[in-house]
Amino acid sequence: MRYLALTEKDRSEMLQAIGVSKIDQLYDAVPAEFLLQKPLENLPNHQGEIEVESALASLAKKNRAASAGPFFLGAGCYKHHIPAAVDHIIQRSEFLTSYTPYQPEISQGTLAVIFQFQSIIALLTGMEIANASMYDGATSMAEACLMALRIKSGRKNIATVGNIHPDYLDVTKTYLDLNDAKFVENIDESCAAVIVQYPDFHGEISDLGEVRKKCDAAGALLIVVTNEILALGLLEAPKQADIVVGEASSIGVGLNFGGPLLGFFACKKEFVRQMPGRICGATLDADNKLGYVLTLNAREQHIRREKATSNICSNQGLCATAFTIHASLLGEIGFKKLALINHKKACDLADSLAQVSGVKILNKNFFNEFTIEFTRDASEVNKKLLAKNIIGGFAQGNQMVVAVSELTSDSDIKIFAETLREILK
Repeated sequence: MRYLALTEKDRSEMLQAIGVSKIDQLYDAVPAEFLLQKPLENLPNHQGEIEVESALASLAKKNRAASAGPFFLGAGCYKHHIPAAVDHIIQRSEFLTSYTPYQPEISQGTLAVIFQFQSIIALLTGMEIANASMYDGATSMAEACLMALRIKSGRKNIATVGNIHPDYLDVTKTYLDLNDAKFVENIDESCAAVIVQYPDFHGEISDLGEVRKKCDAAGALLIVVTNEILALGLLEAPKQADIVVGEASSIGVGLNFGGPLLGFFACKKEFVRQMPGRICGATLDADNKLGYVLTLNAREQHIRREKATSNICSNQGLCATAFTIHASLLGEIGFKKLALINHKKACDLADSLAQVSGVKILNKNFFNEFTIEFTRDASEVNKKLLAKNIIGGFAQGNQMVVAVSELTSDSDIKIFAETLREILK
């Protein structure tokens, strides 16, 4: 066997070919404070595969799995049951087609799933058009804002109403900063769009009709964000919106240590040419048989970059397939029934916590998530809960956003309430 190794002459010629004299020049664009000046501390020397596996297994044991006890954390990612059929069906050969279905004749399985996914999203959101998915809810919201800025050319503000997921705001702010736009609180004629989360980050369900009136008065688009798509199985579809985006990973995908996620994006038909991503359509082939094709590809890898509506160059194909399979297994009646079960569990939790001294429920209405308030720091309460093998909700100051699902048992609710009663004495 012959081993190839670069000589000093080879390295010199390669550097000369790319126009630099030394390798360090390749990193000139990186600020000096971010460059590694010395070896990382506490990083062990290299080891064999067996030793590394053992070390990683020891680290993994320090984690507390969501299924290891009562679990009340939501805040954008939700623990739901995923039927074993989902993992089985996504491995079928008709879904294992090419990464991007450029050739419809060999990608009918993938294209059929995309079409079904779009149809389900359009039905749930009350919109006319849905694309083939996005990376996650945060980037979906950001792309919706960029879409609004294109439609309302000349306007540079995006207004927000109510409590919106802080991660979504951070991601979107980065997009807006790069496009000389910004968030504002007041809705006026400088706003390209108004964002409202439905239900909001604290679980409260906003009156979209009132927000719609304010949008119409200012001539702004209405963007509705939903980061628990199951809520749309029980709540009225947000038909008042111009654009509906959010997170759909709670159906079919699961927590998976925080990713991958599954963003969805839907809008009115009149705005379809400004929508990011790809859209699959149904047609008839030369033999008059039903088939599927990509009908809109307004992405940078398909067309000239300056004409593209988005630089996101992939949809979440596998996650969208898992969602579509799970949603199809449930069916419309099953989806609504699952949503109703989740809401009832949340009502049971709220009733139990209302009896605990030191706990105040802040919501007037909610779906499967609501906010409670303590007279002490919620992070400290969470630490004491964890010591009792309970994962509490999302802590913000002295408030905690708690979530439940069909996997939350009556025993979990009882243990949570009793433990809080003991902690808050």
